[in-house]
Amino acid sequence: MILGFLGTGHISSSVIEGIFKSKLKFKKIYLSPRNRVIAKKLSKRFKKIQISKNNQQLIDKSNWVFLAITPRVGEKILKDLYFKKNKKIISFISTINLKKLKENTKNKNITRVIPLPFIGMKKGPIVIFPPDKSVKNFFKHLGKVVEVKSEKVSKSFWATSSFMAPFYNLVSATSDWLTSKGVNRKEAEDYTRELFLALAEDAINKKKLSLKQLVVESQTPGGTNAFVLKELKKKKFYKVQQKVLNSIFKKF
Repeated sequence: MILGFLGTGHISSSVIEGIFKSKLKFKKIYLSPRNRVIAKKLSKRFKKIQISKNNQQLIDKSNWVFLAITPRVGEKILKDLYFKKNKKIISFISTINLKKLKENTKNKNITRVIPLPFIGMKKGPIVIFPPDKSVKNFFKHLGKVVEVKSEKVSKSFWATSSFMAPFYNLVSATSDWLTSKGVNRKEAEDYTRELFLALAEDAINKKKLSLKQLVVESQTPGGTNAFVLKELKKKKFYKVQQKVLNSIFKKF
């Protein structure tokens, strides 16, 4: 199988890195010439990568085409490109829905996928819409596949994927607080990274418990965790989170 990535940004790089770390079998990967700096770095790093002369050549030579471009670029260039009817298209574009993609590419063989940067480590959820056996079998090598049958539901997952920066800001703010109390910057960051990593792994290891049960289990009456949770709720911290999710959901 020959793969082609239309758009060579951070997500493409992460997906490609995950592919080379996996046991997936493929013949070659074509990259679009749009971001030559990243494309050249990847082609030097991996022998099976080749930079195409233009977008149309990439499409023509690939069995699967991955649309890893911004919505604005997608609206601008997709209409002028030719996709054969049997060409498999995987779209990473966040705000161009399936109907619009079909209109722009004149192709019905399209799957929308939500990859996140940690796909390069073969970790994290990968949302697929609509369900597709071949796409699922491909991405199961790169993370935890979640198939959804409704595009509206997939939009909800797109919305939650916007919480990466807020999460890192929470981690950073916690580290900054430790530093303000006299803890060495490196020690503060190392401790905070390990703390949040352990919390995430603990949640995965305790899948038999619901997330609400984990909240209860992690606190004792009158304890410090109970106090902090109560104060954050009093400040409407989590209600603000829900409002922000509702706001970003409307963009999709």
